[in-house]
Amino acid sequence: MSPETKPDYLISPEGLRVDGRRPDELRPVELKVGVLKQADGSASIRQGKTYIIAGVYGPRELHPRHLALNDKAYLRVVYRMATFSVPDRKKPAPSRREKEISMVIANALSPALFLEEFPRAVIDVFIQVIQADGGTRCASINAASLALADAGIPMRSLVPAVAVGKADGVIIVDLGDEEDKYGQGDVPIAILPPTDEITLLQQDGFFTRDELLEAIQMGIGSCKYLHELQKDALKRAYVRKTPDGEPVEEDEFEDDLETDLGEADMPEEDE
Repeated sequence: MSPETKPDYLISPEGLRVDGRRPDELRPVELKVGVLKQADGSASIRQGKTYIIAGVYGPRELHPRHLALNDKAYLRVVYRMATFSVPDRKKPAPSRREKEISMVIANALSPALFLEEFPRAVIDVFIQVIQADGGTRCASINAASLALADAGIPMRSLVPAVAVGKADGVIIVDLGDEEDKYGQGDVPIAILPPTDEITLLQQDGFFTRDELLEAIQMGIGSCKYLHELQKDALKRAYVRKTPDGEPVEEDEFEDDLETDLGEADMPEEDE
């Protein structure tokens, strides 16, 4: 289907979406940590056809210095779309939309960070959209959150995010490109587990009160699932491995501890 062609329907008579998903079904998600060796922390996300890389640098000295905050670090987020990320070539200069999304992402991530630990410093988050197919704002939050954790920035929690929308009167989760363009609206949402505090909630389009509540509940449920995927990605990146590259099981950790310590070094129990 051509990107400019509006589909005949977004929800089929069988209740399926244009890509065959159910209304409450996410696109396939692949998360990786440590993809950029020069960055202090990095992560990538593939969500459907959307592909995004995030890199974190800092905490480090802030330039220009007049932007420094006396009581906390300055979280500086730069969201950019590659010129080849969309069918119609994007202009290289930062757009107003990119600047707005940069601010939105920073606001969504800030509540999860202990920025007060690094006064007058800056934490830079650079986000590059390699391929856009809907949901780049929320996918960027998912990747940037992992990159911050990979950089060792103190965090209350990872921040999962997802967009919920409405198509042909049906509430759907994780909008693809056609649903984003031709649907009746969308509600990007991000939360801070385990309290489910909402750090991002926007609305575009018309929703009734019941539809909005349904969208928020569906979004929170999907965010919890994405949070588990984020944790799994971190575990895969930092799991202890054998010289052959195989992961070490938990009981093997205990065996190593006993072997390294040695019975002779164990304190004798008083009889």
